[in-house]
This record gives sequence, structure tokens and C-alpha cells, in this order.
Amino acid sequence: MKIKEVVCAAGRSGYYFDDQAAIKHGAINDGFSYSGEVITPGYKSIRQPGESVSIMFILDDGQIAYGDCTAVQYSGAGGRDSLFLAKDFIPLIEQHLIPFYRNQKISSFKVMAGQLEEFRINGQKLHTAIRYGFSQAILDAVAKKNKQLICETVAAEYNSQVSDHLIPIFTQSGDQRQLNADKMIIKRVPILPHALINNVKTKLGENGEKLKEYLTWLVERIKNLGADKSYQPIIHLDVYGTIGELFGIENHQAITDYLAELVTICQPYALQIEGPIDGNSREEVMDNLATLTSLVDRRKIEVKLVADEWCNTLEDIELFARNKAGHMIQIKTPDLGGLNNTIEAVLICKEQGVSSYIGGTCNETDISARVCLQVAMGICPDQFLAKPGMGVDEAYMIAFNEMQRILAIKAAGI
Repeated sequence: MKIKEVVCAAGRSGYYFDDQAAIKHGAINDGFSYSGEVITPGYKSIRQPGESVSIMFILDDGQIAYGDCTAVQYSGAGGRDSLFLAKDFIPLIEQHLIPFYRNQKISSFKVMAGQLEEFRINGQKLHTAIRYGFSQAILDAVAKKNKQLICETVAAEYNSQVSDHLIPIFTQSGDQRQLNADKMIIKRVPILPHALINNVKTKLGENGEKLKEYLTWLVERIKNLGADKSYQPIIHLDVYGTIGELFGIENHQAITDYLAELVTICQPYALQIEGPIDGNSREEVMDNLATLTSLVDRRKIEVKLVADEWCNTLEDIELFARNKAGHMIQIKTPDLGGLNNTIEAVLICKEQGVSSYIGGTCNETDISARVCLQVAMGICPDQFLAKPGMGVDEAYMIAFNEMQRILAIKAAGI
């Protein structure tokens, strides 16, 4: 089977591009927008509409394989590739990639993803968003050629087994951290609420008190809305390095003491803290996170620390996992480029005894979310991020229903 033609289309993503540096350095909420000066190169405003580019492989048997090029909400931050705007990259796709894939024979995902990874324009690798979208279309095309579900193709090529159960879904609230938490609890979401704690003064508190107050409220809300004691969600907070910013990234003892307080507040629910510290380089973040992880373990504090910032590539993930910089690593799918790297990252985490979750960003699309979910069911990470958007219902529906379809098809022996 061959790719007869390639078509691309500019699209919207499920959220926005945000200048993280400007937000962390005092941008003011203005309704749903922000006021202040942009800091990260490429941005025209602190919050601007998210964009995507849809990739469609027209196969020679008439089927169509799909993928969406998307980039994370905080593009250009933490060592990531620059802002991904359709008008800037569609001409590049039309000039270089469409001719390359037109009439190309469909082989295996590993082989074709490897070709994509090695593709260069003027000696430069393709933007991560382009590799992400094209790898989705490649994977879909290979599965269609093989007359398989995407998860079956992944399992076959990577010597894995398709999951026989739902992978725990992690949902994100955005700034509507109370209203959206209610939605999560009512729907009995396994892992919640993300909470978007990305500013010390307004969200963490200048003494860490605002997050404590929120957690106290959340625990009571779970008990009140959770219907019965059988609902035991994991509380997972993304704090964007603000705890380290408050106490100092090398003040590990003070950070650990604060984490212990949060654990106590969260009882009887398990706690995961994503991005407790940030820094100016990969090595700085990794070293401090590894020290913090070791200290938490020695003190037997029941919290899982999750690596995110500066852990963007397959090389980064291998380095963080090998150095035990965190108990869990978010595999932020658009940052890794090709989905082959996401798959390899999960396998590396398994080998190193570190938990993994296939994450990504609220700034993706329905297509990228569904393909990622198929990958997750084929390679079995510890959790999966519901995406796109911050509205909870739509993203949770996409993730939950896609898994249920897979399980139903497999149970039917089809």
C-alpha cells in the first residue's frame, strides 16, 4: 500500500498558547486574557489562540490516515521549540514534506518514524509539532494497511500487550480549579485536578497558604460529592516550580517539610506533585529534583514527585529516569516530536523502575488525543492525560470512550 497524496489544513487547537515567562513574572489576569508585556520570543500577546495543522494521507485504497501537528500551551519555555503557527509552517510542509511522502510505500511504523526523525531541512530537524503530527498520520496509515487498531500495531511492533483495562485518566482544571474539580468528582475521575498552580502570589500563596486552603477544600469536596468511600482518587497537582520559587530551589529541607504538610492535608487520598522545582537548565532541575526525591524517600513521605519542565526529549527522559529525578515522569507528547519517542520513553521508564504518564497539553486536538490514547493502550503507561482543553467533560469523554471502544472490540474478539 502507498500514500497516494498528502493534504494539509490549518486548524485550531483545543486551548491557547501562553507566554509562561510573562505569567510567572507578574502578568495580570484580565478576564480570560492577560495584561502585561510578552517575554518569550514569537509571542504577540501573553495569551493567543492555539493553532494546529492537520495532516491527511490519502492512501491508494481510498482510506485516509490522519494526524494533527500541535504544540504545547507553553511553547518556547523550558527548552522547548518555538511557537508553532500554521502560516509559518504550512509552506514548509508543502515544499518539503508533501513531495517526500507522495507515492511513498507504507512499511512499518518504526521504519517510517525513523525516517521522519532523521528528516532535515538545511541541516535542521523538523519542528517537534511537525514530527508529532506526521508520526500520528504514519501510525494511522500503518494500522490501516495492517487492518489493525492503532494500539495493536504499537503492541506488535514494540513487543507489548494491549491493555486489558482502563488506564487511569488524569484531568486538568485550568484556573477553574473549584468548578472543574466538582465535574471531576461527579464523574469519578481517577486522578485530579491539576489545578494550574503557576504563580506564587496568587495561587500558591506567599507562605504556601493558598494551596493548603485549596487542598483542604478539595478533600472535603471529594468526601461530600464522591458518593461513597469506594471512590479514592489520586490528587495530582502541577505547581510549575512555584514551591521551589517560594523556598529556594536548593532549600530541599524546607520544600520537603512543605510537601509533608500537603500530604497530611490530603489524607486519605494519595498525592502527586508535578514540577515542585524549576530552574535555568536541565541539569539544575534534574539534580535538585533527584535530591528532593531521595530526601522524600528517606523521610518516607507519601508523595510522588513528577518531572515535567526541562524533561522534553527522549534523551532528557532517559537522563531523569536513570538519575531518579522524580518518582514519575510526564511524557509530554508534542515535545518529543514523533510518537516513536513517546513509546520509547515509556519503555525506558519501565526499565528504570520509574512511573510514567503519557501527558501532552490542553493545546492539542481530538485527533492527536485519540491517537495518543491508542498508543497508551498499546504500551501501558501508569496514567494518561485527558486532552485537549480545560473544560474537563470533553477531554475526559474522548479518553474514556476511546479506551472503552478498544476494550469492547478486544472483548468481542474482533
